[in-house]
Amino acid sequence: MENKTKKPFIVMAVTFILILMIFFISLNLGVIRIAPLETLQVFFGQGTARDGLVLFEFRLPRIILSLLVGAGIAVSGAILQSVSQNDLADPGILGINAGAALAVVLFIYFFQGSTADLSFLGTLILPFSALAGSLLAAFLIYALAWKKGVTPIRLILVGIGVNAGFNAILLIFQLKMDPQDFMQATIWISGSIWGANWKMIWAVLPWIFILLPFTLYKARYLNILHLGDQLATGLGTAVEKERRILLVTAVALAGSCVAAAGGIAFLGLIAPHVARRLTGPRHQTLIPVSALIGALLFLFADTLARNVLAPSEIPVGLVISILGAPYFIYLLMKTN
Repeated sequence: MENKTKKPFIVMAVTFILILMIFFISLNLGVIRIAPLETLQVFFGQGTARDGLVLFEFRLPRIILSLLVGAGIAVSGAILQSVSQNDLADPGILGINAGAALAVVLFIYFFQGSTADLSFLGTLILPFSALAGSLLAAFLIYALAWKKGVTPIRLILVGIGVNAGFNAILLIFQLKMDPQDFMQATIWISGSIWGANWKMIWAVLPWIFILLPFTLYKARYLNILHLGDQLATGLGTAVEKERRILLVTAVALAGSCVAAAGGIAFLGLIAPHVARRLTGPRHQTLIPVSALIGALLFLFADTLARNVLAPSEIPVGLVISILGAPYFIYLLMKTN
């Protein structure tokens, strides 16, 4: 019993150590290689101006944003899987990310004019526009999937359909952009944080720091909802009220992450599943472990994306899809 109690903390400690290792490796790797000793010198104010510029203006913002986005998407997936009682639920697969991406592209197209140079105010507004798009997508998915209840496979199929529809509308607006903006929007929609900067971190940070603790506060309701509606009602839970609150939380997390990193599929599916296998279904431990695993996977995938074909770069969303698609197929084959 004592081992079971300690296991989640051991998993969190090991995951945190792995994150620190990849954090420092990612700081060192890139088109401009910076040795570990030189990296430490920069942090202590003794490095060269060039190394300081590379680390503080390019690599460090990207690494921090990777950690925030990875944690946010993972927790969003954990919420969706419990609330829908569907192990295949993921904001990328269900079309929620596509709705958020469409809203962001529309905002940029009509109000900003260029994806390359968003104003600081425009950057702060991006998560709100993404939230509106993801809420619209979530509403459409549940409305179309509802037929005397929502079955897991029906939810997945409707989500895939809504995802395809939003992507088609996205393509229409992309074709109306000038060639440079079209290419940047295409890379961003595939999942990319190549343009990470400190103002984007400040735009995303409040959403993650508020919604992750709130989700942990609601962990006991997630435990109850995961048992099924009848049992949850029998235990005195206001099922629909709690479901709506948690769904909005999941959608807000996914939307803010899409605003920063574009469409990231499968991460919200993989991280909660791995966390559940390692620590069990209790959301008091599942939520923080999912956040850490999501941050670890995203940072690892982004490090690969930056360096495998350097100086060229692969969108991180494609790397995560390569890693996650086989696992999704495996889960789909196991589902009755």
